Amino acid sequence: MTQSETAQRFAALHVKGDPLVLYNIWDAGSAAAVAKAGAKAVATGSWSVAATQGYGDGQALPLELLETVVRRIAASVEVPLTVDFEGAYAAEPESVTRNVARIVAAGAIGINFEDQVVGGEGLYPIDAQAERVAAARKAGEEAGVPLFINARTDLFLKEKDAARHGDLVAEALERAAAYRDAGASGFFVPGLSDLGLLQRVCEGTALPVNAMKIAEVPTITDLAAQGVSRISHGPAPYWQAMKDLTAHAEILYGGSS
Repeated sequence: MTQSETAQRFAALHVKGDPLVLYNIWDAGSAAAVAKAGAKAVATGSWSVAATQGYGDGQALPLELLETVVRRIAASVEVPLTVDFEGAYAAEPESVTRNVARIVAAGAIGINFEDQVVGGEGLYPIDAQAERVAAARKAGEEAGVPLFINARTDLFLKEKDAARHGDLVAEALERAAAYRDAGASGFFVPGLSDLGLLQRVCEGTALPVNAMKIAEVPTITDLAAQGVSRISHGPAPYWQAMKDLTAHAEILYGGSS
């Protein structure tokens, strides 16, 4: 299967109400384990990929090292690979195109692309972020790959008071519309867990909506019932793996540090 065919296969997995469930991975070994368990696709989480290499999140991981990780994952599994590419390690559209092209060349058929200013304050204005989405789309087109651009809005993550999330839905949908017109394939709303608000977002955009699941509640069934098309677990799988590793090591070493 060609990279283009794999990208089309991945896009088809996004079904409203019957979501693609991604148990996020961080390297070739974790990708192989999740694929062996039956995953239809694998997806990295930026926090986890950075942590496993000894870096913090927020594009602290060198781009060249991320490319290496992506290449090793792509070579280790036969299922589609989508990469959490944060802000594409760039602000200007031209640089976005160049950097996204590097990740596509490494084997990815999809990316997460966020609208917060990584390393700065706030979010990009809607028009500016739409230009950046279009720049990412250009990279896929030039490579002949229908790249799945999962346009992420950080509106809800930035607002820590969940009681105010309802006030942000209108802007979120405005962003979804602009990103879709610019070439986005999906809309990612991490930090939004209120089921009623998720339903409003799903009903308000034609893009497949991606929700984040970290806690026990809401359940996958709950999220699916609201109309989401994709569910991500973010850094939770890495946290659990490291918790288990630490627990076994403490048994071996008697808990000494």
